[in-house]
Amino acid sequence: MSEAPNAQQATYWNEAAGPTWASLQAPLDRQLAPLGRAAMAALLPRPGERILDIGCGAGQTSLDLARAVAPGGEVMGADISGTLLAVARDRAAELDGVRFVEADAQTHPFETGRFDAVFSRFGVMFFADPAAAFANIQRAVKPGGRLAFVCWRRPDENPIMTLPMAAAAPFLPPPAPPEPGAPGPFAFADPDRIRAVLGAGGFADITVTPHDEKVGAGDLDTVLAMTLKVGPLGAMLRDHPDK
Repeated sequence: MSEAPNAQQATYWNEAAGPTWASLQAPLDRQLAPLGRAAMAALLPRPGERILDIGCGAGQTSLDLARAVAPGGEVMGADISGTLLAVARDRAAELDGVRFVEADAQTHPFETGRFDAVFSRFGVMFFADPAAAFANIQRAVKPGGRLAFVCWRRPDENPIMTLPMAAAAPFLPPPAPPEPGAPGPFAFADPDRIRAVLGAGGFADITVTPHDEKVGAGDLDTVLAMTLKVGPLGAMLRDHPDK
């Protein structure tokens, strides 16, 4: 039997990163929320709409979208991590109009033409075949539907990622050079690749807008504790626990 296209990502987000992100849900949401709101403002969710939230993780964006489409709207949060979805379901227990599905958005049989719009906050950079994934997502959207997502630009434009790695570099083995376009945080760092992938997936009228904003998880102790567990440095330390 052949391995599912994103089986390695499923393992990573359920067994390696998933429990860590679940335990750090509050500071992570605090750090990423402003960037998600910027993409949500571009999407312009409206009451009564149905919205698909790709890579919803612990659910904050799905909850925000559900409030935006009330009354009468519906949000489906999809994620490959059952670990994070357990947190999302607990958070949504008393909120109507939102549900979650553990699914690989590259292959999941979403109902054709069900959604008015698709949203993602840092959840679309991990597909083995991004064009196939977006083609599958596009089929779930009504004609004329909308898509908005936020993703990381180049590493050198994101000191929140690179400064911790630079500080730890003398104490760690050099990281393997990244494979261009490989699944990971910076897979969509190139705007031309975004346009090509979305175009191949059936989307049109594509706009890529750079966004700069200072973000943070909280006070210095909170930021330091989180930096040692998530992002590129957190991944390196998981691979080298003796350092």
